[in-house]
Amino acid sequence: MIRKLMLSRGSLAVLSMLLLTALFGLPSAFAQDEAPAMDSGDVAWMLTSTLLVLLMTVPGLALFYGGLVRSKNVLSVFMQVLMVFSLLVVLWAIYGYSLAFSGEGAYIGNFDKLFLKGIVPSTLSGTIPEFLFVSFQSTFAGITGALIVGAYAERMKFAAVLLFSVLWFTFGYLPMAHMVWATGGYLFELGALDFAGGTVVHINAGIAGLVAAYILGKRLGFGKEVIKPHNVPFTLIGASLLWVGWFGFNAGSALGAGDSAALAFINTLFATAAAVLGWSLAEAITRGKPSAVGAASGAVAGLVAITPAAGTVGPFGAIAIGLAAGVICLWGVTGLKKLLGADDSLDVFGVHGIGGIVGSILTGVFADAAFGGVGLAEGRTILGQLGVQVLGVVIAMVWIGIVSAVALFIVKAVVGLRVSEDAEREGLDITSHGESAYE
Repeated sequence: MIRKLMLSRGSLAVLSMLLLTALFGLPSAFAQDEAPAMDSGDVAWMLTSTLLVLLMTVPGLALFYGGLVRSKNVLSVFMQVLMVFSLLVVLWAIYGYSLAFSGEGAYIGNFDKLFLKGIVPSTLSGTIPEFLFVSFQSTFAGITGALIVGAYAERMKFAAVLLFSVLWFTFGYLPMAHMVWATGGYLFELGALDFAGGTVVHINAGIAGLVAAYILGKRLGFGKEVIKPHNVPFTLIGASLLWVGWFGFNAGSALGAGDSAALAFINTLFATAAAVLGWSLAEAITRGKPSAVGAASGAVAGLVAITPAAGTVGPFGAIAIGLAAGVICLWGVTGLKKLLGADDSLDVFGVHGIGGIVGSILTGVFADAAFGGVGLAEGRTILGQLGVQVLGVVIAMVWIGIVSAVALFIVKAVVGLRVSEDAEREGLDITSHGESAYE
């Protein structure tokens, strides 16, 4: 009798709890973990972030690069940036997303999501539609390819630009993206910290650009005549648009509208401002005057360096990274460039390559809680994290260097790399596109 009464009371308790949960939304001990649901705030932020990254490319990067070249080549740079970005976005939809983010291989994904197979509007990636995640990541692939344009500007055939971009994207970018950002990826599983693309985007673009500069050779007149930017206001406007768009690039990499996005946002603001000051001060000391092009380049250097660290370091760690990047990248486009002897037209390696290396390595220091960061993985020391960060940098440099060199030699054999000397003297606007920016 007592046991029956206890069972009845237990049953009543269960029924009461379930009834209260249904009526008032009270937590139930019997409720199972629910699958993540779509969050409208996260969706709104990621839609905005994707648009901001698009703003970075066209018009931001196009204006930044376009102002730095001579007037006879400005349209060619705009066209290369626009076409490379567009080409890689389409390839991302066809096979890029699948190879980067499906499967759990150590070095590359698989073809499970070829042509976005199996993804419908209701399919989620975390708390956002997977289509939105695909769109956001496509802009990363597109802008990385567009960044390389600055290294071979003013002398590469348009067909060569497109074919090289396809080969580099397929065999360079996709493996790096998978290794760093995908579950099962080699560097991801090692615990490498790359919040928004220090290795995947910036070191990648910097190394590819440096290799292209060596293989293409120097521009006609390089080192013998002054090759000056034709429109510095273009460059300043472009840098400003890059700074604005970069909030989507970095804070959007949190994949939601939460505390991680807020941390990435403030770090992007502070690091960039510090880099502008650091570059300009160093330029004033070494050259006597701070230049507008230098300040714009300093802003980009700060944006590059904080990219891998944006969601893991504290605000004062971000300022330290920005200051370091401003000074070191100035050396990268002056002293180091002379040592390397390559005509990297718009200093893609000096700013993106060096800035990416600085940011990726310093992430391993300033992510630690002792320096105001969110903290390293349990049991991981700063020295241990630095080892992983350096490994990621080395893998990116070596792999992208090999892929870029092989791709360029293939392109040279198929369509040729460089325009004729007459075409280079006349300018690529007319000879490659039949148009002129300024009549």
